[in-house]
Amino acid sequence: MEMKKRINLELRNRAPEEVTELVLDNCRCSNGEIEGLNDTFKELEFLSMANVELSSLAKLPTLTKLRKLELSDNVISGGLEILAEKCPNLTYLNLSGNKIKDLSTVEVLQNLKNLKSLDLFNCEITNQEDYRESIFELLHQITYLDGFDQEDNEAPDSEEEEDEEGDEDDEDEDEDEAGPPGEYEEEEDEDDAASDLGEGEEEVGLSYLMKEEIQDEEDDDDYVEEGENEEEEGVLGEKRKRDAEDEGEEEDD
Repeated sequence: MEMKKRINLELRNRAPEEVTELVLDNCRCSNGEIEGLNDTFKELEFLSMANVELSSLAKLPTLTKLRKLELSDNVISGGLEILAEKCPNLTYLNLSGNKIKDLSTVEVLQNLKNLKSLDLFNCEITNQEDYRESIFELLHQITYLDGFDQEDNEAPDSEEEEDEEGDEDDEDEDEDEAGPPGEYEEEEDEDDAASDLGEGEEEVGLSYLMKEEIQDEEDDDDYVEEGENEEEEGVLGEKRKRDAEDEGEEEDD
């Protein structure tokens, strides 16, 4: 498929200025040049043109937001100076599998001040003695060459990096929402104190009620005993009265 048709297909009825990623791998360009891309793709951040028989970057449009550029498995042998002019904010550049032979070809990449990762794997330049040391010395700004840093530590996967950054952001947000340390501990201490106070008041209230009930029962018992005593005294009084009357009747007789 031609590059122009592939671009129209990848747009999916979107306007060029709405596209941030564009993958054109394995299509074909005419005369080894870029076709169908223009300055209207101003929001593009990732562009991949792997294995498209590209030999020249002369028709690369201005893409100031482009950060990642995949150009592997093409036939590019030079003309890399245009990258600093058209894509000044590149951080990742893959030129593996191209026709790059010597250091002078990549020296112009010094003007890509934000470049962190460069891939030249399977290019002839990698056969030079002290290849890695020479590239790191030539391009001070890069951290990774062919996927490894100067101490042979492997470059982290881009998706993993994004996930880690996202996790750090989430942790920061959680800390912001949680407030300063110790805030909740103070609130919990206050709640515990209030709870203890409430329990103490409840116990005092129950003790008081129980004492009242006991006192009421004792008062009731006293009242019953007093009533019984009064009844007994009344009965005895009646009996004495009848005895006195009986004695009087006997004297009359």
